[in-house]
Amino acid sequence: MSKKILVTQPALPPLEEFVPYLEKIWDNKWLTNNGPFHEQFEKELAEYLGVKYISVFSNGTLALITALQALRITGEVITTPFSFVATTHSLWWNNIKPVFVDIDDKNYNVDPSKIEAAITPQTTAIMPVHVYGNPCDVEEIQRIADIYGLRVIYDAAHAFAVRKDGQSVMNWGDLSILSFHATKVFNTIEGGAIVCQDEKTKQRIDLLKNFGFRNETTVIEPGINAKMNELQAAYGSLQLKYVDSYIAKRLQSAKLYDELLKDTPGITCMKVEEGVSHTYPYYPVRVNALEYGMTRDELYFKLQEYDIFGRRYFYPLISDFPTYKGLPSASASNLPVATQVSKEIVCLPMYANLEAEDIVRICSLINELQAR
Repeated sequence: MSKKILVTQPALPPLEEFVPYLEKIWDNKWLTNNGPFHEQFEKELAEYLGVKYISVFSNGTLALITALQALRITGEVITTPFSFVATTHSLWWNNIKPVFVDIDDKNYNVDPSKIEAAITPQTTAIMPVHVYGNPCDVEEIQRIADIYGLRVIYDAAHAFAVRKDGQSVMNWGDLSILSFHATKVFNTIEGGAIVCQDEKTKQRIDLLKNFGFRNETTVIEPGINAKMNELQAAYGSLQLKYVDSYIAKRLQSAKLYDELLKDTPGITCMKVEEGVSHTYPYYPVRVNALEYGMTRDELYFKLQEYDIFGRRYFYPLISDFPTYKGLPSASASNLPVATQVSKEIVCLPMYANLEAEDIVRICSLINELQAR
């Protein structure tokens, strides 16, 4: 049997280097509730990312839910159907109505030209996603938000360390939410964060993620338990020492994929916008069935026969799931680009320790199948 190549694999720091962190935690006997590693990690992370204020969370979904609470978002929020379900679930859990708009055919982000037509008197915010780490058109989205008095909350789960023209993409919008799930470029096993632009908002976020406690005896509003524990925070601090090497390896892998697939009929690789420092959390390719000779699904399942496991990311669209498909904005006629893209995209294996010979094997098979 051939070696299995999975779509992703977590990047882990050297185990022996994590042991001293564990010993310190055991000595402190402080496991959660803003311990020393939690405080250290937040400071190191803000500095690394180039942001002013950051609050770390136990996972990215709770960060999304809390972000909406922090800005007191209600009514309707304009968002994308082409994302992981946590994006829209966070709205649903806050009793907010998602309003889907179509995506751009090139970068797969929310198409800004579709946003204004979706705004109603009930609209209070826009929640775009930096899909695959490709920055949204942040300037145009902000222009629209300013005209209509809307908040902007970015789901930046894919955009860790992504920069545009030298600036962190998380410095746009009112809030940006990160995920540190095991599969991400940077992981704390589980984890997440909210980036905000001022100290007062960070204070509110920190209250909300800890039950609303202001002090030992005062609870000022209903909060949630979303704190990051000391083991996650310590692990995160150690990971920061290695994340640049993880990103460098991903860039090498992306370049090799680009080179080996550039002349394959019917296969379109992701293009990175000029001025963007990308981190390649995924390596999506788009399959044109007429030119390639088989559909995306046919290729997806054929690769599995050779122990190569990609992922149809994102398929189905969020708007196709039972919870959301009844919404007027969820109709396929309202989302023609997203509907088409969801049927053509497959993410090929991509992770820090992916070997060049495995990429060669994947691309050789894709080219061979096309030639047949």
